[in-house]
Amino acid sequence: MTFTTSQALVVPAGTAEVVELPEGGAFTLLADASDTAGALGANRLALGRGRDGARPHYHALSTELFYVLDGAMEFLLGEETLTVTRGALVVVPPRMPHAFRAAPDAEADLLAVLTPGVDRFGYFRRLGRVQHGLEPFDGLLTEQERYDVHFVQAAGSPSTGTTR
Repeated sequence: MTFTTSQALVVPAGTAEVVELPEGGAFTLLADASDTAGALGANRLALGRGRDGARPHYHALSTELFYVLDGAMEFLLGEETLTVTRGALVVVPPRMPHAFRAAPDAEADLLAVLTPGVDRFGYFRRLGRVQHGLEPFDGLLTEQERYDVHFVQAAGSPSTGTTR
């Protein structure tokens, strides 16, 4: 449940929709673009040990910010792979191919913010269904423009499973 007060968005603890992922992971849907007049979209992503978060993709219109709340994440940024831990901030500009996952020996919890925002809650719900084998990944390929998620093939990607 969200509400606005004096044009501020407030999402009280425990009220956001949670999309469960396998092995204890989950998307917590915090703010969609329509909740923020297009300013941003925000979600929290929990990943089990070594679990994929996103296959290589880029956003044509938006910058994506990731803040690692706990654990360790492996990111592919362009052609460079790096591991970051709790407290790290990663900002990915528009059109930069990127992918990410929990580090092989760690779980991870991160906050992701996309700005300007794109309504993507429907996308995250579909990803949950893909991860649970309820629909094929290929169905997302026709939605790349709608969600500003453009998939790319990248050598040495740290991620090949879930997409974000």
